[in-house]
Amino acid sequence: MKEKHFVITIERQYGSGGRLTGKRLADELGIHFYDEEILKVTSETSAIGEQYFRLADERAGNNLLYRIVTGMKPELTEPDKNGHKITSPENLFRFQSSVIRRLAAEESCVIVGRCGNYVLQDQMDHVIRIFVYADTVTRIHRIMDVDKVDEAEALRRMKRIDKERTEYHRYFTGREWMDMENYDLPVNASRIDYEQMIQLIKDYLVLRGYL
Repeated sequence: MKEKHFVITIERQYGSGGRLTGKRLADELGIHFYDEEILKVTSETSAIGEQYFRLADERAGNNLLYRIVTGMKPELTEPDKNGHKITSPENLFRFQSSVIRRLAAEESCVIVGRCGNYVLQDQMDHVIRIFVYADTVTRIHRIMDVDKVDEAEALRRMKRIDKERTEYHRYFTGREWMDMENYDLPVNASRIDYEQMIQLIKDYLVLRGYL
């Protein structure tokens, strides 16, 4: 029996453990995991330096007038490959979205962040959208453990990065990042460990008929 094609997108609060859970899940399922790897693939595909994508990674653009006047969702249009705005945040996002759609069409994989849940809205028949969150205490402890920083710095990073991700999602999708209507499976990671999160997601995949 042929395995079903599926793509898991993971949005995650900073410090929730969503990224590490996605990486371990992909390893267990024997499928590719894409996080920062998307930046490298997009750079190679577009012939634009990877540093441009890293500078814009999961950050909102700064041209609010562009968003208001055009009403355009940049990720759903083809990137400009020759114009003078080739490295604008909107165009870089178009390149990135194009790569995400291609990867999702070609293979089963886990894609972390970068509005994957929205970018792949036209492929919803095989996309599982997950949001991982946790309470402040849990997140601070995980950030301190992973980043090797003190409590004050962990709190500062958590607030800054969550703000960046919220603005990024709103800018490019017009939707609220933490609106659970945008996800199939919200996961509260406050009282379960990584292995339990992985099992929870795998159980959901079974319920959906993918495993």
